[in-house]
Amino acid sequence: MNTYHWFRLLSIRQRIVLFVTIIICSVIVLVGFLIHKPPQNHKQIDVNAFMSIRQIAPKLGVTGKSLARELNLSIDVSKDQPLVELDITDKELTLVVEHILSHVESFAAYYIFFVLVLMGFVYMNILGQPDLSDIKSRKGWYPRFPYIATLIISVLVAGFYFGKSPNPMEGIVKVFKSMVGLYPDPAAKVIAFVFFMALAIVGNKLICGWACPFGSLQELIYSIPILRRIKKHKLPFVLTNTIRSIIFVMTMLMFFGFIGGHKGLVIYHYLNPFNLFDLNFESMSILVTVILALVGSIFVYRPFCRIVCPFGFISWIFERLSLTRVHVDKDKCTKCGACIKICPLDAAEGRVYGKKMPEDCFSCARCLNVCPMDAIRYKSSLSGKKKA
Repeated sequence: MNTYHWFRLLSIRQRIVLFVTIIICSVIVLVGFLIHKPPQNHKQIDVNAFMSIRQIAPKLGVTGKSLARELNLSIDVSKDQPLVELDITDKELTLVVEHILSHVESFAAYYIFFVLVLMGFVYMNILGQPDLSDIKSRKGWYPRFPYIATLIISVLVAGFYFGKSPNPMEGIVKVFKSMVGLYPDPAAKVIAFVFFMALAIVGNKLICGWACPFGSLQELIYSIPILRRIKKHKLPFVLTNTIRSIIFVMTMLMFFGFIGGHKGLVIYHYLNPFNLFDLNFESMSILVTVILALVGSIFVYRPFCRIVCPFGFISWIFERLSLTRVHVDKDKCTKCGACIKICPLDAAEGRVYGKKMPEDCFSCARCLNVCPMDAIRYKSSLSGKKKA
């Protein structure tokens, strides 16, 4: 079923919901741009290596500990000593200043994230299955075009237009950095994290599946039809999640100084693929991460999200709290395996067989199109005790 045929099968109720959603999203985006205009090019900040950390940090809007960490110094180093006496050159300081300024967030981007998640929520819960269709038309439910269009908007607007900040991964990393005094406004970082986590809980990882720009880019690459034949193998969840867990635990141990003895060191800083959206690769490790993730997306589903991303790890844990998500009706399901085959990972299998902690589900809707028994629906988590 093409998109036009899908639209024809929408009921009057669904069409009203569609147009109201478009209007609401347009208003939210307009308000976001009017209230919080995207940041302009940064003005030159006059600093030099003969100044101290205490003199420079306020100019950059960071704490002295944060600036020390960026300069690869101990966060407990003297903040009143000139940087030249700490063996920091003007060139090194300039590079650090450019890096810190590149993290300036555009608050308008938060409105875009909210709109993208809202679009996904309405589509998955209300519009995907047209009221005027029947079970014979199930392969036309949730046509790909609305999903792909949303992913493209995410990459171009939330990604390349607004740059790397904000994003879900930074949302959690900055909370950790605030714990050791690397940010002067920890409450703001907590609010940003809560915002992203709330969007993940409203609909099963919708922020990851529909709105995260780097996640969207991986999804688009994986979805290229001509490459479909080489995607027969899935990385085992026990492998991907073990690696993701190890990276997360190691980051925490190093961050709080239990390993290495230097607080504030964040492994994710060297694996941040969102630098792509600023076309600014601060280290070779970041460039390698981007290349491996994007090339890997040709063969496997969202490798960075599943193997590295800390927000992906935390939101996977909190998937159990999602207000709406994929449900499998145990009374109708015959375990034929159709959904398991079409799912790009082991998420569908985990739900069919009732695993307590199944793999991440990114609400991609693939499984919702194939069930011959109409046993799979995207709906409220409060629906029935026999639904998985």
